[in-house]
Amino acid sequence: MTELLVITGPTATGKTALGVALARLTDGEVVSADSMQIYRGMDVGTAKPTPAEMDGIPHHMLDVADPRESFSAARYAAMADRCVQDILRRGKRPILVGGTGLYIDGLLRGADYAAAPSDPDVRRAIEAEYDALGGEGFRQKLAAVDPQRAATLHPRDKKRLVRAWEVYALTGETISRHDERSRSIPGRYPARTVALDFADRQTLYDRIDRRARAMFEAGLVQEVRALLDAGVDAGATAMQAIGYKEVAAYLAGTCSLNEAVDAVCRASRRYAKRQLTWLRGRQDVRWLRWRTEPGREDILAAADAIADGSFFSA
Repeated sequence: MTELLVITGPTATGKTALGVALARLTDGEVVSADSMQIYRGMDVGTAKPTPAEMDGIPHHMLDVADPRESFSAARYAAMADRCVQDILRRGKRPILVGGTGLYIDGLLRGADYAAAPSDPDVRRAIEAEYDALGGEGFRQKLAAVDPQRAATLHPRDKKRLVRAWEVYALTGETISRHDERSRSIPGRYPARTVALDFADRQTLYDRIDRRARAMFEAGLVQEVRALLDAGVDAGATAMQAIGYKEVAAYLAGTCSLNEAVDAVCRASRRYAKRQLTWLRGRQDVRWLRWRTEPGREDILAAADAIADGSFFSA
């Protein structure tokens, strides 16, 4: 089977541009692996690729869900798998691009990866405990049994914190151990994974800040207002995305616009740190660390090396 190429890494590292360049070189199509770009109407705040950025390359798994609904890694894996199979049937190469590790693993590993049990009654009880302890208190509780997963999650990421404890409560096994065991199962798809980063961490943070501020200039506030006006609840999973919850707080009058902008920058940097923490524990990742902010020639040179395999043998 043709290997999937996976381009991952934290936000603002050039994944979209590299994915498109690779697709151009390898007669490929892009399958998005971003947990928020799946939602319709959430374009600015998720940095969803524009038609110009796609440059004529087909992109899959964008705009496949209503922001009013929740969306699981298992559901993503099933839908993305159909996209991959269709791409392969047409003789093209699937290129998985995105920073949501759970989505990438779920697709590459297949149905067994997401097989941890769940129980709605248990989950509701854990959700109540999260509400009682607060996000940081609950995260510290998780850290006592699963420090690896707790380190990758923000205290406000209620859904994933609750899920991590639900798996532990039902099985006695941490979700980190479950995922590690799942990764030992031969994957459904062979893949070569490239993780992007910058040699200098400050370069990454500066790019993140500029991107966050550019989102506000591009209409993030208007986008969030339109979602709320359309009936999307401020507590919906989609509205917990970075940028959306901060703007929702501004629109609710609980913070100023400047405070919202600063909060988005800060949350985006923290998210990038968690993405890097997740990736550093992986043995199947080859790192591409930009020394300076990549221009078009840098992207094309990297794509060439990945496409001809020299990047992986160097």
